[in-house]
Amino acid sequence: MSAVPMLADAPWLISGGTARVLQLLNADGEEARVVGGAVRNALLGLVPGDIDIATTALPHEVMRRAKSAGIKAVPTGIDHGTVTLVIDGQPYEVTTLREDTETFGRKATVAFGRDWVKDAERRDFTMNGLSVDCDGVVHDYVGGIADAAARRVRFIGDPDQRIAEDFLRILRFFRIHAAFGAGDPDRDGYLACIRGRAGLASLSAERLRMEMLKLLVAQGASAAALAMADGGLLQALTGGVVYTGPLSAMIAIERELGLTASSTRRLAALTVAVTEDAKRVATRLRLSNAETKALDSMGHRWWRLATKGEADARRLLYRLGAERYHDRVVLGWARAGGDVGSSRWRALAELPQRWTAPKFPLRAADFIARGMAEGPALGHVLTLAEDAWLAADFPLEQAAIASIADQAAARISRDERT
Repeated sequence: MSAVPMLADAPWLISGGTARVLQLLNADGEEARVVGGAVRNALLGLVPGDIDIATTALPHEVMRRAKSAGIKAVPTGIDHGTVTLVIDGQPYEVTTLREDTETFGRKATVAFGRDWVKDAERRDFTMNGLSVDCDGVVHDYVGGIADAAARRVRFIGDPDQRIAEDFLRILRFFRIHAAFGAGDPDRDGYLACIRGRAGLASLSAERLRMEMLKLLVAQGASAAALAMADGGLLQALTGGVVYTGPLSAMIAIERELGLTASSTRRLAALTVAVTEDAKRVATRLRLSNAETKALDSMGHRWWRLATKGEADARRLLYRLGAERYHDRVVLGWARAGGDVGSSRWRALAELPQRWTAPKFPLRAADFIARGMAEGPALGHVLTLAEDAWLAADFPLEQAAIASIADQAAARISRDERT
């Protein structure tokens, strides 16, 4: 076992809900520890994130103790050993120690146990196989401490076997490396992912979406995506051509503009050149309606932005709204070569910060007052008038507005007569 670090002064471990759960379950011959990502993050000096707890106590015993202590217990996955305890609105997943007795793809036959070593050995990566007890002692049975210190994401045991147990571990390998790794991916793990890539086809779109969107906002997303593309993995995930160069440019542009990393923008940069790409990716990953609409909007004739001046950009901003406009501009910027220092692209991207589109000042009542009857023609004349108002660069003077309304009404009258 590796050298033993201590987390005894970690505030999330010694107070609050975590400490209460550990105290509840560390009694009468049972033991509980925090496991997985929270321990990894703490060793890396990061926010612990979700706190998962493993215990030797059986699920029904966890439920009984929680009830006796007045703690809400939800049997979220009790058949697989998981009970969620809720303290002050914060959920804590508590899972009984397990060991696999038979594995076949994602599904596995498990037995509850009391062996911390076997429980660690059934996890995916060494840095996720760590646990910490209520005294702050970190337990490492798989070399996770050394790998965390080296920022090395490595499968526990045989990589091919671990991947065959759940092919989503291919994506998780790259996602965890992008978030916590350094340098090139572990070679043995990387080659195993390439060998097992056909298994990605067996995964549900929902699971693929979840991991892909998490990967794309990780610190090392660009390098991870390039490694995946080189290994023939990204094409299988997206069902088409991928563009790692625009993804790198998008990440650089987000940083240049001080934007929060967006999984949707980055997915568009990686996969969308035209709107047909957006539809394909949305189907392949079963994106939400909002994500699908965002990708479709970004992919719609973004290349026209390369020749637009500010007047044209204002009209586009009016049509799309600030969010859709901004996303399409940064996609166009990323696909135009990603010159982060481009003052022209920056000006287009920052237009919503210095200019707010006014509301179209004409309404149906304005044309009824000009003698037009209610009906389809009203919608037509409003569209004509709005187009003319935009072409005139959003005038708000009453004389200009009246002139636009008169001309639109006259044109409709002429069209009706002919």
